[in-house]
Amino acid sequence: MRNRKMLSLMAFCVSVLIVAPADSAFLQQPAAQRTPDVIYVPTPPAVVEAMLKMANGKSTDVVYDMGSGDGRIAIMAAEKFGARAVGIDIDPERIKEANANLAKSKAGDRVKFLNQDLFQTDIKEATVVTLYLLESLNEKLRPKLLSELKPGTRIVSHAFRMGDWQPEKTETVEGKNIYLWTVPAKR
Repeated sequence: MRNRKMLSLMAFCVSVLIVAPADSAFLQQPAAQRTPDVIYVPTPPAVVEAMLKMANGKSTDVVYDMGSGDGRIAIMAAEKFGARAVGIDIDPERIKEANANLAKSKAGDRVKFLNQDLFQTDIKEATVVTLYLLESLNEKLRPKLLSELKPGTRIVSHAFRMGDWQPEKTETVEGKNIYLWTVPAKR
């Protein structure tokens, strides 16, 4: 009896795989993700621009926006600074919104958005990283930033510092603080 149930279950699984087309929504459902660590609050455009200027953004940069929300930082990095950019957000709704904003922009194929956990995403390609997270999340992210990013990579945060790691530069734009750090040489 047990073998018959097992064979029946195996036959069902095989039939599902054979019947379901490769592009089926059934096969493309994203894996369950944890909930976002912070609520989405958009960065004002003047602050976005100041962050990218503070990082000395240029066309040779690859900007990673951690917790990219509606995509405004990544899109501006491409449009105004000519950089390539990657936005990372765990919330699929924010990714949909970012892609809709990208479609209306002039950033073209220089920007992509990934529905991923920023703590799990490979960021080693970045030359600039932008953040608008809580200080506790910046601190939690710090070891990843220091271990994965190349020396000289610039990190800019809107509103929140990174614990005892002192910023090299601080600026206030429209009443909002922004901070800059540079990844030091490996020891």
